[in-house]
Amino acid sequence: MDNTLEVLRKEFAGLRAGRAHASLLEPVVVEAYGSTMPLNQVANVSVPEPRMLTVQVWDRSMAKAVEKAIRDAGLGLNPAGEGQTIRVPIPPLNEERRTELTKVAGKYAEQARVAIRNVRRDGMDHLKRMEKDGDISQDEHKKNSSDVQALTDDAIKHVDEALHHKEQEIMQV
Repeated sequence: MDNTLEVLRKEFAGLRAGRAHASLLEPVVVEAYGSTMPLNQVANVSVPEPRMLTVQVWDRSMAKAVEKAIRDAGLGLNPAGEGQTIRVPIPPLNEERRTELTKVAGKYAEQARVAIRNVRRDGMDHLKRMEKDGDISQDEHKKNSSDVQALTDDAIKHVDEALHHKEQEIMQV
């Protein structure tokens, strides 16, 4: 369940909330050296200003490919190349894009809830098998089942809190 919460945090970090984050460019893949590579394997991404990312390409010949990859990534960004450095200004979000991003955040949160419930189901099945095999008593099964349910409720509460926080961050102008 903790792994699911960690994945959710990473997915939320990739959602743009009007401020520049280096993780914003994590989904970008570059056509480099005959194969596709993540952007972080061909360049450094830094955040010099709240609304600007800079991408320092290690190999000067890759600059145009990195620019094209950022433009084609569907993030709504328009990079400007300056030799080995690529500047990526982050445009302000309009209201329509903000509501779209909150819907995406909601989908991520629902996927996390489903994953947590699957972990709970696996844990409950394991407890049933242990009781059936005689490894634990019926009382222990009931106690452990309530513990698993409490952990599940707590994890889902964390998901809901993270979603609420991310929605506020996205809708903030």
